[in-house]
Amino acid sequence: MAARKSGIPLSTISPKFLHANSTSHTWPFSAIAELIDNSYDPDVRARQIWIDWTRVRGLDCLSFMDNGEGLTRARLHKMLSFGFSEKKAAKFHIPIGVYGNGFKSGSMRLGKDAIVFTKTRDTMSVGLLSQSYLEAIGAQRVLVPMITFRRDGHNHVEDGGSLRAILTHSLFNSEKELFTELRAISAAGTTTGTRIIIWNLRTTANGETEFDFDTDKYDILIRVNISDKSNMTPESEYSLRVSRAYLARIWHAFILTSRNIHYLVYVLLKRDKYINWRGGDKKIRLFGDGLGGILILHVFVM
Repeated sequence: MAARKSGIPLSTISPKFLHANSTSHTWPFSAIAELIDNSYDPDVRARQIWIDWTRVRGLDCLSFMDNGEGLTRARLHKMLSFGFSEKKAAKFHIPIGVYGNGFKSGSMRLGKDAIVFTKTRDTMSVGLLSQSYLEAIGAQRVLVPMITFRRDGHNHVEDGGSLRAILTHSLFNSEKELFTELRAISAAGTTTGTRIIIWNLRTTANGETEFDFDTDKYDILIRVNISDKSNMTPESEYSLRVSRAYLARIWHAFILTSRNIHYLVYVLLKRDKYINWRGGDKKIRLFGDGLGGILILHVFVM
């Protein structure tokens, strides 16, 4: 029976909606852009984000890590839920996401399962959004196991069921492994931030992941036929490093923990022009964090 409030049934969300909702992204790089946007927004205030490929228990995974302020337990719950957004514009910093759907649509487009590790100044939390988990337990509604550890040692005692679900149905089967991933956030040189790992990545008709992680160790490529990579096909269509979904959000982004993405700006342009500019001109709409920003105009001359 549906949950009720004042005798009126509450609307619920079927697990099948996780996949249906993800189909709004026909291009995988637009799904990645959703996750980048979440790190950029003023409520997170990340200055850097790292995008990487890794293997956990033999499975290809995508990881996204930022050095923002992290998520409290309440904010993590809203991130794993639908339609909740508390993003507000800050001075010179306009939020991109406002509908509370980007993480769900983006992560579930890239893979069936995602786990979120996040650290604030006071807490460390782990949340699971997993189609595989929901299928395994025969869930009729979307459930999001979530656990929180306080840095003062006082943990949420009601998290026992969520902890068992995460250890059973995620790639991490012990609390020690969870803490290892939480410590990885500190390895970025910050005490706060968020780390997302996505697995069971979407595959092509022949069973390969839709991403090519082997051809270029410094890039993530969309797997396409060699014949399709003609001179008429912009590299931005299949290379994440060159993709406009990536370059448009160019404050301090790193891919595969290698070179700074700023490098690509001047190697791609045939001609360049440098303009000295100081913040304060309110007629200029800034895109970035702080008082400065950049405008990139990439013109293709045939």
